[in-house]
Amino acid sequence: MDGPVMTSPAVPAGHAAEGEPRSSRFRGDIEGLRAVAVGLVLLYHAGLPFIHGGFVGVDVFFVISGFLITTQLLSEVDRTGTVSLVRFYARRAKRLLPAAGVVLVVTALLTWWFIPDTRWKEIGGDIAGSALYVVNWRLAARSVDYLAEDAQPSPVQHFWSLAVEEQYYLVWPLLILLAVLAAKMIKNRTRPALWTGLLLVMVPSFAWSLIETAQTPASAFFVTTTRMWELGVGAAVALAAGACARLPRMAAVVFGWAGLAAIAVSGLFYTEDIAWPGYAAALPVIGAAAVIAAGFAVTRGGPASLLGVRPMRWIGGLSYSLYLWHWPLIVVSTVYFDGLSSYEGLAVVAVSVVPAWLTYRTVESGFRHSAAVSRSTRLALSLGANFTLIGVAAGIVLVLLVPAVEAPGAKTALGAAALRDDPRGDPAGAVVDRVDWMTPDPARATADLPPTYADKCHQQTGKSEVITCRYGDPKGRITVAVVGDSKISQWVSALQPLAEQNGWQLVTYLKSACSFSTAVIETDGPACRAWGANVLKRLQADPPDWVVTSQVGTQARDADGKYTEAAMVAGLRDVWGRVRAMGSKVIVIANNPHPGQNVYECVAKNPDKLSACSFDRKAYDSSSAVTQHTAAKGMKGVEVVDLFDAICPAERCPAVIGNVLMYRQGSHLTGTYIRSMTPRLAKALTKAHLRATYQKEG
Repeated sequence: MDGPVMTSPAVPAGHAAEGEPRSSRFRGDIEGLRAVAVGLVLLYHAGLPFIHGGFVGVDVFFVISGFLITTQLLSEVDRTGTVSLVRFYARRAKRLLPAAGVVLVVTALLTWWFIPDTRWKEIGGDIAGSALYVVNWRLAARSVDYLAEDAQPSPVQHFWSLAVEEQYYLVWPLLILLAVLAAKMIKNRTRPALWTGLLLVMVPSFAWSLIETAQTPASAFFVTTTRMWELGVGAAVALAAGACARLPRMAAVVFGWAGLAAIAVSGLFYTEDIAWPGYAAALPVIGAAAVIAAGFAVTRGGPASLLGVRPMRWIGGLSYSLYLWHWPLIVVSTVYFDGLSSYEGLAVVAVSVVPAWLTYRTVESGFRHSAAVSRSTRLALSLGANFTLIGVAAGIVLVLLVPAVEAPGAKTALGAAALRDDPRGDPAGAVVDRVDWMTPDPARATADLPPTYADKCHQQTGKSEVITCRYGDPKGRITVAVVGDSKISQWVSALQPLAEQNGWQLVTYLKSACSFSTAVIETDGPACRAWGANVLKRLQADPPDWVVTSQVGTQARDADGKYTEAAMVAGLRDVWGRVRAMGSKVIVIANNPHPGQNVYECVAKNPDKLSACSFDRKAYDSSSAVTQHTAAKGMKGVEVVDLFDAICPAERCPAVIGNVLMYRQGSHLTGTYIRSMTPRLAKALTKAHLRATYQKEG
């Protein structure tokens, strides 16, 4: 996403925009290729149904950026025999950071104005991470964090690709400098050393991309290590510029158009179902490289004749600012209007041209072409640092604006205690439009967690090693193993005080998004099944008295490769049978259903119309509770504890009961509401033959 480039037919030269000398001709085709890349991204984000794989535009950008920056660095090596890292980073600072800082500040303001405060902490952190160009790692961590299963897209999520580029540029210029110094020391030519350095980056990155994409595709999409090879491909074209210029004309024409076709095919026919980047990314990456390489040998008759036309060059020149502006406007508009159609998304993209053009003319070009900034490396670096600090400050301020005042009476909130012993039809559980106060505050609901998260008791996706945590009485005569995913973990908020008061040893075996079953589930299937087998070995080595479990999953893979409820039932019955065979009894806490929306966000948006955040009681019928009841039927020593009536006493399930907000994220109940259900859970467990008493503290 750098400035316009000038090249000679044989030797790469620098960017005019970067203040380097120009060579013989302007590469308008590269500006046009930028237009193709940003067009794919914008149309994809707008929601156009025929641009299924528009995300490949980012991969095209990576190739272009790798080529342009390497071209600039090689030009400097050819002229001076070395690379000035300070001057390199000064050019990057004045080129990228002012525009990025402006967009981040405006995004923080738009978030404060239009997006509920439930998301300010997360988005504020993303803005600060974007300003520091590390947001891709933050997004990678979130992608495999089950607590973020229903996280909405961040308005600065697109900064992940810019972060990848900047992290690459921490490594690549240094490698070029080291290669140049090594070549001088051994009195060898520079180019072989540069190729060696490039291969040291590309080969491990491509190999890791294949491995990581196969194992954890969600995080592989964002991390730098799986993407460096794409920028490396662009760098390879720059290193091979002389050979590219000597391509026969017809070969270059075919090569160039085939490359452009490869980009078009991947943009039109790739889908989000493809694990990315991995080997699939090679098509648009090689396609982009082919277009750039062909442009050295041919213009007329090649793709340059299309890409180099004035409208394409204009869009290409505006691509960086367009990329910065379009996504925050789409996300904020989606929140404000409760969704966008593809036509509305296209309208937002069209509107983003206005701030993009203004930013390009006044900020991006203004600082880049400033004589004072161009003359002073120190001034350029200071400029970039100040805009970075402004972006970080905007994110921090947004985080600090999150409401931190505890609701009046929060410590005496009744929650489920407001309901009678038989809660079905209790007026205290009816849907209402307004309450005087509630706890937790919707802005802090996602932090109202069971202790297992702070204690790091959860194994993450992609891993099968067993992690355990212990609560209650370490010398207790009764051992209760808590096994499963986050849907049993939420009940530790009530099981922990029961263990302490009843003298149990409470041992957790938890893995995010993983049902305790011998069947293969769709999410994290192989790792989950291996984890379950490892848990069984641990339990068999020291059998607990009781295994308490639950899970969110309703289906598993059958012998035909299809995902069915029957396969999940079989897998549950199998694993419970193995637990019973070791002498342990099983209690299944029936899962509560998904409300179909993030209730805490709905409550934040509708504090005077809470009925908008309620959902139909029939949601229970499609939850895994039905699967659990079916699996447990007829199994001796397996009991189901179902407290759904205390979660949804009426035909419409409320957002708030007894001044307690019910849901914290997805289908997970807040820790506060679970704790308010502790007496009910104690009675239900006793009925299931695990004797439990509870005396409320204080």
